[in-house]
Amino acid sequence: MIEEIYNYFTIEILYYWVNLGVLPFWLILIFFPNSNLSRYFVTSIFPIFILVGAYIFIFYKSYLNSYDFINNFTLYLSIDHLSDLFTDKSYLMMFWVHFISINLFTGGWIVKDSQKLLINKFFITIPLIITYLIGPIGLFFYWLVRIFYAKKINLYD
Repeated sequence: MIEEIYNYFTIEILYYWVNLGVLPFWLILIFFPNSNLSRYFVTSIFPIFILVGAYIFIFYKSYLNSYDFINNFTLYLSIDHLSDLFTDKSYLMMFWVHFISINLFTGGWIVKDSQKLLINKFFITIPLIITYLIGPIGLFFYWLVRIFYAKKINLYD
């Protein structure tokens, strides 16, 4: 049975499961940011544990397929080396899970911070959607909302 599960979760199937798996978290963050479901389920460590499990599984599959992990450090040498790394589906999937995890964590932080500052949930909807799609720009838009709503600029909070 474990072997069947292992064989089912190819990189392509895992890509679809990871993408579909984060959607409920994002929908809760966007539409129900003040709910208990969001507080205890989405903005907690729970979704990160799930994504870490996927990351470890990809890492393990890559190890069994004799992936050259030392070669990953060449990404700092040039853009061409980075481009070469992205031709490997295992590396690309590890990067994708990394990207999805950081965006989801950032979305959770936006919700928690907006609740701390008592920002209306309608003002964080657009920054959350943008964070889901292109993380850092959504965080920037939230920062702009935060400045105008909190009426102070705080670069270190």
